[in-house]
Amino acid sequence: ELLKESILYIAPVDPGLWCGGLRKCSDIINLCFSLLQNHLTVLALMALETTVYRHQLYYRVHNKLPTPITGSIFDNITRNHLDDGLLQCIKYYVNYFFYKFGMEVSFIVSVNVIGQRMDFYAVLHACWLLYLLYLRRRKSIAEVWPKYCCFTASIMTLQYMLCIGIPPAFCADYPWRTLSVTPGSNLIKWLYLPDFARRPNPVFLLYDVLLLLSASLQWQVFEDENLTCVRMLAGDNIEISRDLDPGDLSQYSPVPNFIHCRSYLDMAKVVVFSFHFWFVLSLIFITGTTRINILCMGYLMACFHFMLFGGSLLLKPVRHLLKLWDYLITYTAFVITMKNILSIGACAYLDKLMKNNCWLIQTFSMFCTIKGYDLMQVRTSELMGLRVSIFSLHSLLFPLCRGRPESI
Repeated sequence: ELLKESILYIAPVDPGLWCGGLRKCSDIINLCFSLLQNHLTVLALMALETTVYRHQLYYRVHNKLPTPITGSIFDNITRNHLDDGLLQCIKYYVNYFFYKFGMEVSFIVSVNVIGQRMDFYAVLHACWLLYLLYLRRRKSIAEVWPKYCCFTASIMTLQYMLCIGIPPAFCADYPWRTLSVTPGSNLIKWLYLPDFARRPNPVFLLYDVLLLLSASLQWQVFEDENLTCVRMLAGDNIEISRDLDPGDLSQYSPVPNFIHCRSYLDMAKVVVFSFHFWFVLSLIFITGTTRINILCMGYLMACFHFMLFGGSLLLKPVRHLLKLWDYLITYTAFVITMKNILSIGACAYLDKLMKNNCWLIQTFSMFCTIKGYDLMQVRTSELMGLRVSIFSLHSLLFPLCRGRPESI
């Protein structure tokens, strides 16, 4: 395998490639432009951002205008305009969508990172996701969020260094390739270790960049929530008391009654808040029936439990309702975490498990869903099953908005 795939053996090594792709361009137009395309794109974006910033600064100074507090697009739209109509609502969420739903968006991006990677670092992201969901309270999550951002930035930097690796011009292979008992190429790929035969996939770093971007923006949101001027414009994200009864919520909610459908916005609210609960239950049922394994049994039990009570469940105390929904969210995240942990067997040792432990594969539906491993062809149903589980968590994170009336 090493003689056929490792760059140390298949051809002479050019040291200039490791130093940033230094090579002689025989075709100036095609080859050189392809090497510089990404750098030129970054340079163009930075120049555009600087131009816009300088133009805005000059315009405000010339007309003696104050700098907006929140940097919003529509300066005249605040929380008080949210319920005035459909157009005002759209403008408000253009300004403050991430302020209201940034934490949920960060969780969704984290789940997408887990589903796209399915390796060792995806397991670390899954453990962090479970821990953040375990905290439940927004204030508690805000206290540990800086650590989460530092963790994301640290492992992204580490992975970048692993993708670079050591210079192949040294003609020395990595230790895990020279051991007496060498790990297979599939295991090396799952651990995301540098290797000359099978390099780590650098595309995975793009998913981590998006996660770091959303997490950093949410860190800023947590700080802005403590500013009075921001709360006056965008509203607050304070969670309602879990001791309230649904019949008393109308006394504390600033949102007017939309049942009478006075506008198109009220009609949209009726559709969302009347049918989204059943849409999520239908999605959970599809998730439980797409695959036949022990992990999907929990989806069916949860679906039947919620359907047994139906709409009357929404009339129970807030503490009881949010607790059940948090359990369902946590279980969905637990299933995704278990699929990641089991992916080491599905992606690295599937051939051995097929010979001796076929029952384990059938019980947990252990099939590798990531391309690049030397395994048998992945079944389409298993890949769709993982995507449905991820989409289920996406839908579960938004219906109750973590109990914040301002989001509704």
